[in-house]
Amino acid sequence: MIFLKYAFCAIIGYLLGTFTAGVFVAKVFSNLDIRKVGSGNPGTTNVLRTLGWLPSILTLLGDMIKGLLGAWIGYLLAGDIGARIGGVCAVAGHNWPVFAGFKGGKGIAASWGAILAIEPWFGLAILVVEIGTIAVTRCVSIASIAAAVSYSILTIIFRWGNWTYIAFALVLTAFAVYSHRANIDRLIKGTENKLDFKKINSISKNRKK
Repeated sequence: MIFLKYAFCAIIGYLLGTFTAGVFVAKVFSNLDIRKVGSGNPGTTNVLRTLGWLPSILTLLGDMIKGLLGAWIGYLLAGDIGARIGGVCAVAGHNWPVFAGFKGGKGIAASWGAILAIEPWFGLAILVVEIGTIAVTRCVSIASIAAAVSYSILTIIFRWGNWTYIAFALVLTAFAVYSHRANIDRLIKGTENKLDFKKINSISKNRKK
């Protein structure tokens, strides 16, 4: 019976994850298919560079909420393990959505939502890492990888011996690193794009006119 509950957690989490907030937000704000502009990624960063601050914030919140809901519903169905299954599968659904040819985002916002639902203090800690790294480097990919790795480090340090917690953290970190493999290649080559806040502010101002 418990394995059937785990299966439900996985299915519900995955289906929640397949709703890509960036696609919906871009349609509402500009009738664009965000997957056909910029980097082609439907995540927060591409929305930010293409449409400005407000659409990107809404995209971030939408993707975060589905990770949070996946973990929360999983917890209601099957406790701590169910929460982690639901959270991981929500991220998997975001990264590899079956209804979009398995081409999705990079799962950082969805991961953050799942972590907030399960361990809020860790979620806040990695948010500080993400924001701090962006402030210093202006490079979202570096910040996202740093946040993901820091989550695994925190979990190993403070949850040592709880292998379910550690496995959850390592899987999310592996998802994050794998989804950023092209970014890592560009970082090595020195060709990775950085955030241009002046350009983003200009886009936001022009959109309001």
